[in-house]
Amino acid sequence: MVNKPNSFLVAISYIFHPLFIPLMGTLIYLAISPIHYSEAQVIYLCLQVSLLTIFIPLALYFWLKTLGKADSVMLHKLAQRRIPLFISCILLYLLAFKSITESILPELHYFILGGLLSNILTFLYLFMNVKASIHQMGIAALSCFVMGLSAHYQVDLTYGIAFLLLLNGLVASSRLVMHAHTYQELAIGFGIGAIPQLALWWVWL
Repeated sequence: MVNKPNSFLVAISYIFHPLFIPLMGTLIYLAISPIHYSEAQVIYLCLQVSLLTIFIPLALYFWLKTLGKADSVMLHKLAQRRIPLFISCILLYLLAFKSITESILPELHYFILGGLLSNILTFLYLFMNVKASIHQMGIAALSCFVMGLSAHYQVDLTYGIAFLLLLNGLVASSRLVMHAHTYQELAIGFGIGAIPQLALWWVWL
């Protein structure tokens, strides 16, 4: 019985891994947006997001693991985060400015752009020997994006937002249980994830 809560919290870290956050944001956007998209458009969009934010980063991880440069998909060590974060910044840039552009999908574009800014900040923090929580960054960014969608489309998403706020706490607890971060690193991660999204509200809301 003692291990069950820990197992649940560990599972939270994998289910809400930052690799999945852009796709989650895309799916939520498609579910909320009043604009009708064809099945082909939805599949194409999700494939683009998945390729650049899940499949290529995972391939990079396995390559780094083969070279002995990564020991876990969680990237616990500070030095192991530099290459993945740098590549992530490039991929998010391509997604925001070459694929999901402002003229095509403005709301989603600014969500991805906010994610790019968050990744750049997290990358810069590495050079100050600060391991900001990327998990907390991701779930905070997603929460702010959904709040923005609720206001933008005038849709009542109270229960969804409450669930995401709960998830923020669960993700933080998960990272603490796994001894992956300190309270300070979680707070920094939350700020890095939330602030760019909130700042970009002024552009698209």
